[in-house]
Amino acid sequence: DFFERRRGKLDACVITGGEPCLQKDLAQFMKEIKKKGFLVKLDTNGSKPDVVKTCLDKGLVDYIAMDIKAPLGKYNQVAGVDVDTKAIEKSIELIMTSAPNYEFRTTVVKSLLTEDDIIEIGTIIRGARLYIIQKFVASKTLDDDYLTKETYSDEDLDRIKLRLTRTVKSCIVR
Repeated sequence: DFFERRRGKLDACVITGGEPCLQKDLAQFMKEIKKKGFLVKLDTNGSKPDVVKTCLDKGLVDYIAMDIKAPLGKYNQVAGVDVDTKAIEKSIELIMTSAPNYEFRTTVVKSLLTEDDIIEIGTIIRGARLYIIQKFVASKTLDDDYLTKETYSDEDLDRIKLRLTRTVKSCIVR
């Protein structure tokens, strides 16, 4: 099996997607990985708080990284689809109160998120252990329109990071 052949070379498994919480057998898959002695990291968009809760309650996840696309009022616009923002809020709450270790992260596209929007996200996750601002890089994208989108300068991101340290414990620009 994949994990047995890599024992001693791997410490953990990252479950990412798409959205892994859409998979009906996610908890069982995580359980099998944990039984083999590996750590489990889950990447999620937070759209399925019931699945996040199950994984946390059963002790199946060691680290959760949740993408937060926008302030709640702009979520649908930025995501490009209708999003249940109550589910996003619930996932944030579950992660902040129950996850053994976690991060929130946002990929910032200047034409979609203003500096104040990014600060508002920091307010939504007030007190969070770690918030990562990911600099948008126009390269290979699913939507060619993004190849011409403006990105924030390093100076802009440093200023935003400084402002965010008022609401979150740690902020990193990546």
